[in-house]
Amino acid sequence: MIRRITRRPIDAGRLIRKVTDKSAGGIVLFVGTVRNTSEAGEVKGIFYEAYKEMAEKRIEQIEEEAKKNWPIKKIAVLHRVGKLKLSEISVAVAVSSAHRKEAFEACRFIIDRIKQDAPIWKKELLKTGTEKWVEGLPISNAASTGT
Repeated sequence: MIRRITRRPIDAGRLIRKVTDKSAGGIVLFVGTVRNTSEAGEVKGIFYEAYKEMAEKRIEQIEEEAKKNWPIKKIAVLHRVGKLKLSEISVAVAVSSAHRKEAFEACRFIIDRIKQDAPIWKKELLKTGTEKWVEGLPISNAASTGT
């Protein structure tokens, strides 16, 4: 099984190398990072937790779904768990395709579905010293709010 959940820092360049293909005219890379603010206030870090086996299986299913809907050459996904500092990469999705349009569409589909469906949970570590578990947004809300 391909590792899709990790405790180690994510190397976005490595994901690009994994999806590079001579027949691909476009590679799209989405990188999610820890930001310093949220609806709850100022954030000093994030803690991600996952049901690893189930999350990896669900991400694999999402990848297969994307391959059925777009002519994708290769996909690489990696989501980090554990405590992350501001600006650290929490998730990366790379997609290669013959054309950019399909690569962009598939990449967006994959990250939206991961945020909606994968058993990965996020706890915000706030500057006030409090911690807040964050519920994922449905795709329609995520698309309209830019989260």
